[in-house]
Amino acid sequence: MASAPELNAPAGWLASRWTRLNGPRRVAGVDLARGLAVIGMIAAHVLWIDDLDIADAATWVAVVEGRSSILFATLAGVSIGLVTGGRTPLEAGAMHTARMRLAVRAGLLWLIGLALIATGVPVYVILPAYAILFLLALPLTGLGAKPLLMIAGGLALVMPVVQVGLDAAPVWSTAAGQIVSPLIGWHYPFPVWIAFVAAGLGVARAGAGRPAVQVRLLGYGAALAVLGYGADALNGVGPASGASSFWAALWTAEPHSTGLWEVIGSGGFALAVLGACLLACRTVVTWIVLPLRAVGAMPLTAYVVQLVVWAVVATTVLGSAGDLRGFRDLEPFWPMTLGLVLGCTMWALLVGRGPLEWALDRAARAVGRGAPRDADRLSG
Repeated sequence: MASAPELNAPAGWLASRWTRLNGPRRVAGVDLARGLAVIGMIAAHVLWIDDLDIADAATWVAVVEGRSSILFATLAGVSIGLVTGGRTPLEAGAMHTARMRLAVRAGLLWLIGLALIATGVPVYVILPAYAILFLLALPLTGLGAKPLLMIAGGLALVMPVVQVGLDAAPVWSTAAGQIVSPLIGWHYPFPVWIAFVAAGLGVARAGAGRPAVQVRLLGYGAALAVLGYGADALNGVGPASGASSFWAALWTAEPHSTGLWEVIGSGGFALAVLGACLLACRTVVTWIVLPLRAVGAMPLTAYVVQLVVWAVVATTVLGSAGDLRGFRDLEPFWPMTLGLVLGCTMWALLVGRGPLEWALDRAARAVGRGAPRDADRLSG
């Protein structure tokens, strides 16, 4: 697998940290894409964002809504693919161990997600859904690129139709439904979102480090994005239309709608971003974006830290972690983002692996021996 362009590593005790961030066991473009996804989710959480209007550059920040989390899910699939063998799935014994370790990580991610929900920060925490997606991906890890991409395409076309019915189920308006929804991350519904994970897993099996694959990702992803968003712009279905609620829910690319056009458009967008990041990191750009890669090398730590900081600041300044309007009015995006980028960069260069990534890896490795030592590729 192609790595970043060579650059002389600092001498002495920094060498091992430098190698961890820039060595062949890391895929720089994947780290960059993960870093962008994390920053995009922060922006979606804390910025006042107007509806996207391509003709108005002031609204372009709206691109982060919905798309950042879908990129995050797609990259989960890539990471799972890398840790279970890359282009060639692991043999039976090693695959069994790798799957067990992924299951342990899923359980821990779910628990961390519950802890973040308990802070009262008014966001839809993605980690419970992420955990379920990890588990759903386990049976797919033995497949090659072609069947995985076919499965992803089939799910992307079929499951949005199913999801409309699932979302209309009366249970979600009950007290029990309102409790269960955040516990399973229903804002990121796994029946649809497994398509993004399967697509990412297929990319890993196709060979994410191959230039030809990277070019195809950029081209096909961009084409899917144009198809999805273009169809949404042309179909005339929306809240004010005379269409039935079923068709309005299905034929849409609205962020977090899980409509067919969102799945196609935003899924394509995620693939195009991944392809662009992989291609960029084959050049000197990889050193320019090293701080973003550092964030992407420890995405769980970065995601958790920004929500914990939010909870602490909002409680201290506003008296409540749940005051979304008040917190956004504090204009926290740049302080949080710059602090996170700086902190992750310093940690990566001076300490090494992200603390939560290290803890999850140690817990997962307690399951047993046998999987290859490339867990860095999973989450950092």
